[in-house]
Formats: sequence, structure tokens, C-alpha cells
Amino acid sequence: MKEQDLIEEIVGNMEKVIFGKTAEIYDILKGIFAGGHILIEDVPGVGKTTIIKTLAKILDLSYSRIQFTPDLLPSDITGISIYNQKLGDFQFRKGPIFANIILADEINRTSPKTQSALLEVMEENQVSEGINTYKLEEPFIVLATQNPIEYEGTFILPEAQLDRFMMKVRIGYADKENESKILQIYGNEEPIKKLKIIGQKEEIVRIQEKVRQVFAAKEVSDYIVSIVNATRENKYIALGASTRAALALLKVAKANAFIDYRDYVIPQDVKNNAKAVLCHRITLSSMARAKGLSVDEIIEEILDKIPLPKVR
Repeated sequence: MKEQDLIEEIVGNMEKVIFGKTAEIYDILKGIFAGGHILIEDVPGVGKTTIIKTLAKILDLSYSRIQFTPDLLPSDITGISIYNQKLGDFQFRKGPIFANIILADEINRTSPKTQSALLEVMEENQVSEGINTYKLEEPFIVLATQNPIEYEGTFILPEAQLDRFMMKVRIGYADKENESKILQIYGNEEPIKKLKIIGQKEEIVRIQEKVRQVFAAKEVSDYIVSIVNATRENKYIALGASTRAALALLKVAKANAFIDYRDYVIPQDVKNNAKAVLCHRITLSSMARAKGLSVDEIIEEILDKIPLPKVR
């Protein structure tokens, strides 16, 4: 089976559980195949957790859920060394971060100190404890959720933390037809229990490797740099996109091309994914907030002003 055919089968099976959200499912898969982490921001009850649990089951990946709360400690995530009297030495007990798929539920409900425990692990796929370093098994994917409208008891995610997320995806409410379908099916059963494993972790790692090999011409790289530079020079943006953001946009564009059965990137791959990759990394200026402008609107304006390059 071709890797792209496997991807289509994954999407098809997810659609048995998640109705009317094909585009959002593909966005999440792009982030995973690009080797990144994903922030899912939306109101409660739209299926964020269900999507993540479905992915873990279909792909037969180890899954761990961390419920972020104000009293959560860094060691509750990464693990802790405990003295073993029999051995006369300290032994490291791995925390829930040691899994293939991590659901970081309501990540903005914990303190910046605890959030900082994720910085190393999300960037380098490893946990440092004392003088020891523990590597995580591939694939390693953090899928974090946060509620965009509830502020009581929440903390703003630091820019360094936000920059570790390759994409931000919004699920949104289901339309009337699909919401009715959800009620009919979930009122009688839990379809996630009937799902079968259709992929293995080795296949996901292989897809990630093939995505890295997708060709991107210099014109595509220059186009990405133009977009990123425009966010730094825009009067409505106080903090523009970083070099890490530019690399993330390139990786997601490669994943988009691979899913579309191409071994090369076209400029439209970049344009189609720019909002998902850049919007959470940008801080608006006071002028933008005074005018009621959104990050999406500003990025859309930037994309409209920069012409698509011709790739030889």
C-alpha cells in the first residue's frame, strides 16, 4: 500500500467517528507527518479530545493524557527520581510524557513554570533529569488543547511555548446535518470502540521521513522568507514570526505536497497552510487591537500582497 493510500484510509476511518471535519483532520495529519506538535484551540465539546484518542487507536500508538491544572508540577509530566533502598541508588520513574501521542488537555490551565517542562521535550524529543538524558520513542507528538474564551484560572502561553507548536487548528461547531448525525450515532453507541488498527508506528515514522525528502525549490524558500519578513515589518504586528516558524511552514508545505501525491512543493502549498502555521506565533500591536483586526485578517492581507512565485 502506498503511503498516500494509507493516509486516505486513516482519514476515512476517522470520519466514522468525527463527522464533517475532513479539512481539520487533514490539517492535524499534516502537522503529524511534518514531525510537529499541534495546538487545538476551540470551545469545549466540539470533539478535540475525541480526534486525538481516535488517532492514537487507529495508528496503534501509545497514548497518554495529561490534565493540566494550576497545581501540576513539572515532575508530574516528565517523571521523577526516587531513592531505591534495596539498590542504594536513585531510580528514574518515567512520567506520562513518555508515549507516542500526548494529549495535553487544557494546557493553558497550568503555570508557566510547569509549561516550561515541555520546552525541551517538544524541541529535542528528550527529557533531562539531573545528569541523565532520556530519549523518547518516535513518533512523539504533543496535541494540546485550550479554550479560547475562558480566562478564569488560565495562564497565557509564553511565546517560547507557542513557537514549539507547528500548527494551530480550530475544530469549530458541526453543521446541522452532521450534528444530527452525531446525536443519532453517539446516542446509541461509541463508534470509537469499533475502530480497527490500520497503521503502525513504523509506518508513521516512514511517512515522516518521506515528507522530509519532498523537494522544495529555492523560489519556494524565498516565498516563505518573504511572508515571514512581512510579519516582522507589519505595523499591526508587535511580534512577528521566527525562523522556527519559517521552517515549520516549509515542513507543513512538504506534508501538504506529499498528501497530494507530489514529491515537490508548489507555492500554493505554502499559501494554503500559512495561517495555521503562523497565526499563534504572532502578537498584535495596540493599533491592531484598537482597530479590531484579527491575526487571520492580517496574515490574509500579507498573503494577498505577496505574489506567488513561478517555480521552474
